[in-house]
Amino acid sequence: MATYGIVIMITLVLMSIYIIGALQDNLYENERVRLFAKANIIAELVNPHENLQYEQQAQDNVIQVLSGTAIRNVVINPSYQVVMDTNQEANLIGKVFIRDILKKSLSGEPASTVRVNAQDMTMLSVSVPIKRGERVLGAVYLIESISDLDNTVKAIKTSLYLFSGLIIVLVGMLSFGMSYIITSPVDEVILVAREISKGDFSRRVKVKGHDELAQMAETLNFMSSELQNLEENRKKFVSDVSHELKTPLATIKLICDSVVSTENPDPEMLRDFLGDLSDEVDRLTRIVERLLTLTRLGSEEGQPKLTPVDFIVMLNAISKKLTPNANAKNIVLYTNFEADMMEPMLLDYDKIWEAIYNIVDNAIKYSPEGGFVKMSLTLEKGEAIVKVEDNGPGIPESEKDKIFERFYRLDDSRARETGGTGLGLAIAKEAVLLHGGSISVSSEGEMGSIFSIHLPYSPKG
Repeated sequence: MATYGIVIMITLVLMSIYIIGALQDNLYENERVRLFAKANIIAELVNPHENLQYEQQAQDNVIQVLSGTAIRNVVINPSYQVVMDTNQEANLIGKVFIRDILKKSLSGEPASTVRVNAQDMTMLSVSVPIKRGERVLGAVYLIESISDLDNTVKAIKTSLYLFSGLIIVLVGMLSFGMSYIITSPVDEVILVAREISKGDFSRRVKVKGHDELAQMAETLNFMSSELQNLEENRKKFVSDVSHELKTPLATIKLICDSVVSTENPDPEMLRDFLGDLSDEVDRLTRIVERLLTLTRLGSEEGQPKLTPVDFIVMLNAISKKLTPNANAKNIVLYTNFEADMMEPMLLDYDKIWEAIYNIVDNAIKYSPEGGFVKMSLTLEKGEAIVKVEDNGPGIPESEKDKIFERFYRLDDSRARETGGTGLGLAIAKEAVLLHGGSISVSSEGEMGSIFSIHLPYSPKG
């Protein structure tokens, strides 16, 4: 019997050592994956800023990514000089900050390390390079204490040893039964953690009870959900990019079809069509460049490039571009510009063009065949007010604030029919706000919407 007890004790000790080792490795690996995920997100947020000169928006975005955590973020340039530090007490901005893993990141490779500091706290740190193409602009360094993970492992280790002692006292079959109960949840955590590390973010651990193991399972499930949401947002953004490129491409196709369907077109008409095609290609190039900026940063950078713009000429040009789209649905697109004598305004032509174009294009898409879309312009109290009215299905009161959010879609099925993805109105609002203006929508009942764009009227000179 003593020999049997020794065999059980040795078996349980070895099993406990294996479980604790595997559990600790997986906990560290999961935390390392989480830190790398956040570090890569931050590297993407700060990437577009040449020479790593950050705006407050970039700092706010980084703080938002790290909200709810005790993670410290340090960003350095290629000279190891700190340009961003979320630990305001340390005040390292402008100082030289050198770590071995930063040397590796500045050479273009991610790195990580685990060490115990002077306070006997286990610290996990990772670093990733900030790249623009093949050029390394700097590095992101994240560090956090993982002593809680060590404490969790120690708590589980203590529990396992206590259980082992009780099992030795009990009969053999009860010992093996208790061993199975303890190791089964841990094996499930290990299995799910491995599947998540391979990219299967849909896997979840069944949470049972309220002990440390259950808390670990909940943490693993939460991490998997966050990674899954990140992947879904990436896929949505790709879809949004397709939406932004679809409008100019459709216009180019419409122009080409018009040329092909016209017998013996005269040279003057061909010259006009080619001019329109050239304009659309230029606008397509601008959209691609802007979407690349949105991909890296998630918000518009810099101030608008203001130039004198004949606003009425711009609005008439937008109406002309969208008239074929309206005619295709037998929709009447007409204008009513009361400010005939207004002077040129200081605007960023591309941004305001895209904002108004998106709104008018949406009005045409969502209006029924045989309907109407009206563009109007008035001057009131130092503002140029553009209104776009349609007789479409209208917008519910509860949705009016949400439709300007990036990636938000009022109706997924209707968005698929029209090609909308929820980015057009967000970009329109962003462009208007950059000019110090405002945008809103109103509906009367369940029919028709009126989008109002208010821009400060700043005549040239």
